[in-house]
Amino acid sequence: MTVQISRSKRLILENTASCLAVACDEGEAGDVFAPGPLSDLDAALGGELRKLATAEKFKGKKGQTLSLTTLGKIPSQRLLLLGVGPRADVLAHDLRALAGRAVKSANGFGCPSLALVAPTSLSTGANAMDGLQAAAEGALLGGYRFDKYLAEDKRTAATLAQIDLVGFEGDDAASEAALARARNTATAVARARDLVNEPAVAMTPTILANVAEGLAKAAAIDITVLGLEECRKENMGLFLAVAQGSAEPPRFIHMAYKPANAKKRIVLVGKGVTFDSGGLSLKPNEGMLDMKVDMAGSAAVISAIAAVAAEKLPIEVHALAACTENMPSGTAYRLGDVLRSKAGKTVEINNTDAEGRLTLADAITYGLALKPDQIFDFATLTGACVVALGPHIAGVMSNNKPLADAWLDAAKAAGEEMWPLPLPERLTDMLRSEVADMRNTGERWGGALTAGLFLKTFVGDTPWVHVDIAGPATADKDAGHTSKGGTGFAVSTILTYLRRIASV
Repeated sequence: MTVQISRSKRLILENTASCLAVACDEGEAGDVFAPGPLSDLDAALGGELRKLATAEKFKGKKGQTLSLTTLGKIPSQRLLLLGVGPRADVLAHDLRALAGRAVKSANGFGCPSLALVAPTSLSTGANAMDGLQAAAEGALLGGYRFDKYLAEDKRTAATLAQIDLVGFEGDDAASEAALARARNTATAVARARDLVNEPAVAMTPTILANVAEGLAKAAAIDITVLGLEECRKENMGLFLAVAQGSAEPPRFIHMAYKPANAKKRIVLVGKGVTFDSGGLSLKPNEGMLDMKVDMAGSAAVISAIAAVAAEKLPIEVHALAACTENMPSGTAYRLGDVLRSKAGKTVEINNTDAEGRLTLADAITYGLALKPDQIFDFATLTGACVVALGPHIAGVMSNNKPLADAWLDAAKAAGEEMWPLPLPERLTDMLRSEVADMRNTGERWGGALTAGLFLKTFVGDTPWVHVDIAGPATADKDAGHTSKGGTGFAVSTILTYLRRIASV
């Protein structure tokens, strides 16, 4: 079902949406029924709203929800109160999760239409358009489902067809521009989720390359897909070593959006391991169950570049993905092998399950030949990053602090949690090899950092940001605007960052 989303100027008590969702903060005195929308609703409902809120101890705390039927006393059939926490702590990006909660609830109630009323602090003044965009993104993504492999009788039908965002101040042109950005972002994030959620048998390197070719054709993006022989001519020794253990042929994807008025040239590299068994350093069963998600970085950059083209941003963007499976077989690369990278550096293999950095290294070297102003890579690279930061936060490493700061600021605005991690030079000793220029892994401690240091040796002086998305690339349950499974993480930040540099 295609959901229509728009801004509504209709007063709350006149709104005819079947479900009316009102965001409420705790207020300065913790009284959500101070004069305003809730007190008006309470009066219209004969005081029943306050009684129920008191009985349920609803105070507008973050995550609290209160639902009731209106029994025909107002046009909307169901009222939903959503707590957002202390007024001073509520930011525009919080509306994504809030709107996602509202949509999930409305679909659960079987409502065909929803009106969402945001806090006044986020729907008026300088925050209004940021709030409108965030709410629209969250509402659209809150309805995301990946159920194509379920039998019809096991699918839960989505009932929402219309979403109205109420009370956001701003002229019509600015509002429509904000909604257009939201639609484009949500489409790209949902596309990345779809790619990650597909089982590995249905998202091989060849299939992923075919998807990229379809997106490129639709968006008028240039694309080159290199096969095995072309990658050999490119001397991608690290990438091809990982690929040699699989019966599935590797594919190196290069998508290029090159507008005539480009202000900068940006290269986005995404890890594209479509299934990671660990190779001869075989993962245990539990560690392998979700390894279809090891191509989440490539899903992010492929989806993001299509969205960049759709918005016609004046930025030249290249999306690169070295796509392969990492499998054990008689042809798999071995522990102790010494491999030569595209950059000419030799690497001793001491863990075949540290394959992502090998594929990225050759992809980064390929990307540097494009002479970018900045290069970014996105990868479900290390379990160590999840140990350090937990399942919801990406680790960010860089050789350029101003660039990293700008990236992290964009992530905050996009509502994606990221945290800076260091690249301590002392740890490079862990990568020292007696038979090659370096080893592919260090010791157990600081594993996310040594992975970043490995990549840094291939980057040189080009401003670079490495984003380890091993934790937030997937979610183990529905929450806010995210759904269980692939999250499409990093797509929103990429688009927010590129929009910002396009406007300078």
